[in-house]
Amino acid sequence: MSEKRQKKQKIVIIGAGPAGLTMAHELLRDGGKDKYDVTILEGSKQIGGISKTVKYKGNRMDIGGHRFFSKDERVMNFWADLMPIQGKNSFDDKILKREKPLVKGGPDPEKTDDVMLIRRRVSRIYYLKKFFDYPISMKAQTFKNMGLGRTMKAGFSYVGSTVHKRKEDSLENFYINRFGKVLYSMFFEKYTEKLWGRHPSEISADWGAQRVKGISVRAVVKDMFNKAFGRKKKDNTETSLIEEFWYPKYGPGHLWETLAKRVKKMGGEILMEHQVENIVFDKKGKISSVVCRVDGKKKTIKGDVFASSMPMNDLVASFKDVKVPKNISKIAAGLPFRDFITVGVLVDKLNLKNETDIPTLGDTVPDCWIYVQEPEVKMLRMQIFNNWSPYLLKDAKNKVWIGLEYTCEEGDKYWNMSDKEFIDFAVDELCSMNIISKDQVEDTHRERIKKAYPAYFDTYKDIDKLIDYVNGIGNLYCIGRNGQHRYNNMDHSMVTGMEAAKNIREGIEDKSNVWNVNTDKEYHETKSK
Repeated sequence: MSEKRQKKQKIVIIGAGPAGLTMAHELLRDGGKDKYDVTILEGSKQIGGISKTVKYKGNRMDIGGHRFFSKDERVMNFWADLMPIQGKNSFDDKILKREKPLVKGGPDPEKTDDVMLIRRRVSRIYYLKKFFDYPISMKAQTFKNMGLGRTMKAGFSYVGSTVHKRKEDSLENFYINRFGKVLYSMFFEKYTEKLWGRHPSEISADWGAQRVKGISVRAVVKDMFNKAFGRKKKDNTETSLIEEFWYPKYGPGHLWETLAKRVKKMGGEILMEHQVENIVFDKKGKISSVVCRVDGKKKTIKGDVFASSMPMNDLVASFKDVKVPKNISKIAAGLPFRDFITVGVLVDKLNLKNETDIPTLGDTVPDCWIYVQEPEVKMLRMQIFNNWSPYLLKDAKNKVWIGLEYTCEEGDKYWNMSDKEFIDFAVDELCSMNIISKDQVEDTHRERIKKAYPAYFDTYKDIDKLIDYVNGIGNLYCIGRNGQHRYNNMDHSMVTGMEAAKNIREGIEDKSNVWNVNTDKEYHETKSK
């Protein structure tokens, strides 16, 4: 007599970004497909969420820039298993004569597509019409750029900040405690205000604790000595001080598309253009189904367990057949975001000389990013896609493909500008910095991303009450950046998916492990975006 087949548990995951795809993979691996029926609902036409890669006329845009580096070995192993790590990149080695790569052996990216390149991290700050290292270094050039007067003031200010610590009840005080008021005013205050549309004194220190917790003047000095005495290792290096990182040959979207194929091969289902409109509850207070909009029609999908990476305000607003307390609805509705605009600009060259000892392709500077600290310029950063991967360009030898990054609020004057109006505005700013001349522009493309950055002000101060409420829904997991309203990077988002999958597989009801990702002292990161 044959045993009855066990009924599969139906898992519905909202969002085909890093968190959702990783969670699906972790549920389906090691025979999980015999226990779980996994469906991912993606509202857009593209895999990867805000970690997608945009294709335009043979060139590719990384939305915000994503460095693949983590202090969590599970994540590094996950990536390496998905895409073999380049050992010798003949494209770079023959043309650039690069330094010795991080690992030996490995596939040749000229002969295969699904490969992770090893890239050198170089970022600088554009301020006072000069270039500073990012993070700020203790090089002679730094002090020369600052001038004797500013340097002395900065030094005394930093010493003062080590003696008189401020209460870290705002992002402003968080920065001042680590850098002193002078360096804070120079390199953080105006930039942060451009990024968030709020002064740092109005923003929770939580943001700094998640994004730059290990960086300070002391950390920079320590890193300098580690280099000098050969003690530089991944374990004792702050993330923002890393010198090399991994990067998919065709951008981050390439990796997530590869993962999506694996999830499907393992038995998972990914339904594109399924925009979730309602989340339906049963009489016991558990979620029973979601209602999607597909081709203008409604479609109901039932499940046993649900995971959401959709923004928390949209999540709560979509609840149906359940009475949400007024204060919870108010907190969720008031959670703020910053929306993102990037403009791709194709030129034959930049008006910048490579004054470093780092060889480059396409006769350009070696920077991955250039942070724009000039207060009169709205632009936040400039990406140079050539330096992320030469394969992002149709003609990397003869062209330079750059991305100009801006934040705004959906519906404001910048968001509502036509493509031509905003591109003209962005190019004018670039010209005002003397990075390019207008006659060098060969092509442009604009992308707008809603709710790219969860913000840490307004009703965010009461988010713990919202978290307690959603955690009370037994068969719901909130994962990913927007799913937790937390400025997580890709690896953090992936780990939330891993932890949620672990709980389901092991029957763990406590969800604290899912929410505790990126709240510890050790910071693991992928980009930052």
